Amino acid sequence: MEKIAIIGGGNLGSAIARGLVHTKACDPQMIHVTRRRAQLLAPLAGFGVITGSNNLEAVKSAKIVFLAVKPYQMKDLLAEISPAIAGDAVLISLATGIDNKTLLELSGGKNAVFRAMPNTAVAIGQSMTCLASLNATPDQDEKVKALFEQLGTVQFIPEELMAGATVLAACGIAFALRFIRAATQGGIEIGFGSELALKIASQTVKGAAHLLIEGGTHPEAEIDKVTTPRGITISGLNEMEHQGFSSSLIKGLMASYQKIENGSKQQK
Repeated sequence: MEKIAIIGGGNLGSAIARGLVHTKACDPQMIHVTRRRAQLLAPLAGFGVITGSNNLEAVKSAKIVFLAVKPYQMKDLLAEISPAIAGDAVLISLATGIDNKTLLELSGGKNAVFRAMPNTAVAIGQSMTCLASLNATPDQDEKVKALFEQLGTVQFIPEELMAGATVLAACGIAFALRFIRAATQGGIEIGFGSELALKIASQTVKGAAHLLIEGGTHPEAEIDKVTTPRGITISGLNEMEHQGFSSSLIKGLMASYQKIENGSKQQK
């Protein structure tokens, strides 16, 4: 068992720690999570995870170091911890908009660096995580991939697609949840109690996803199976499209993507 340090125990950093514990991928005592207000990490400490605010202590002897801080904090953080990072440790950045070349330079150039974009479902081992690496050996690539495979599905992608992965996977989980919320509200309006409406909507979305993941089919192929001539499903779908359903979703994705692109340009 190798020590894992997570610098930045915010929503995503804490979710990764919970996922590692939940899936039994790592002994809780081998995980060290930090943040400035360490008292907010009490729930993780309750699972047996080591918590605190001392970043240097956290990275000491760690073989995997997660950098789960805001992009604007990365330069100062790496200046602080780089001298204490082991030469064979891998650095995994969760920060949006900072490329691996910059991470390698800021960290001193001795370590393998990875950009990872999981989503918050990592807490229950159901994340979609995209990875890109630099200065890593094939064994290190496999090591990081194997770690994230215990937390969901993993895909290595060209680094230039990481901004898109952030929108589609990380922001995307919020977009999917907003659909479930809207479906729940509609269910209440047609007569269901809120808890039952949420249960039905959530399981329906889960089932739809499994049809595609396990069946390897296209969404339209599955839609065709439940749309009949003059039927109720096609009537509902067409009304949604008339109201801009697909268009608004695509525009939302593009708005998030443009936000990332603009932020990257400002950092440069």
